[in-house]
Amino acid sequence: MTSEEALAQLEALGTAQNRKVFGRHGVTPPLFGVSYSALGKLKKSIKTDHPLAIALWESGHHDARILACMIADPAATTIKELNAWSKDLNNYVLTDALAGLAAKSPHAESRLKQWSKSRNKWISSAAWGILSALAVGDNAYPDAFFAPWLSVIERGIQGAPNRTRHVMNNALIAIGVRSDALAEQATAAAGRMGPVTVDHGETQCKTPDAAAYIQKTRAHYAAKGTPRRRKRC
Repeated sequence: MTSEEALAQLEALGTAQNRKVFGRHGVTPPLFGVSYSALGKLKKSIKTDHPLAIALWESGHHDARILACMIADPAATTIKELNAWSKDLNNYVLTDALAGLAAKSPHAESRLKQWSKSRNKWISSAAWGILSALAVGDNAYPDAFFAPWLSVIERGIQGAPNRTRHVMNNALIAIGVRSDALAEQATAAAGRMGPVTVDHGETQCKTPDAAAYIQKTRAHYAAKGTPRRRKRC
């Protein structure tokens, strides 16, 4: 599939209602307004196509960039590409998508460390999205990898930009859900941090109380034996 063909399909799949919904989440034109259900079906059709992903990102269209993150080959994604794409971030929907791709790439740790120090609110948010993805993923990272990040979150969350606070809180929760030892440490950190207030604008999104969410989620998983996963807004 060429980038022109992919863009034509995206345009055909877009709706005015979706454009309105995405707009409430901070997404700005150019925007077709393609649902995630439709994007998922298109991803299954295309599968992995890294050159196409690069071309779609360069188009500048929001929906095309979301699809680019879905069909890009994490193993082939370079630091140069991730850094270049991070500079184009301008809303949290796209930021979450890029964080998901970066977390699957060989550069997850290096982007986490570098981007977490950025003064750009979207790039720093992407860093904490990477950390969340690593925490909930099926991987061999030990508790010792995540524990130091709890201190970073605790020290910096209240002074972080609005949306970054939300993603940092999500990361703390994801770490806390991961194991008994991390749950204790994350819950203690949440108590010292105090309430995390985030303005979600015109959306219905809310930032959960970390300590309560960790306890509730771990209790649910213990009872049901389900994998560690949580819905993010």
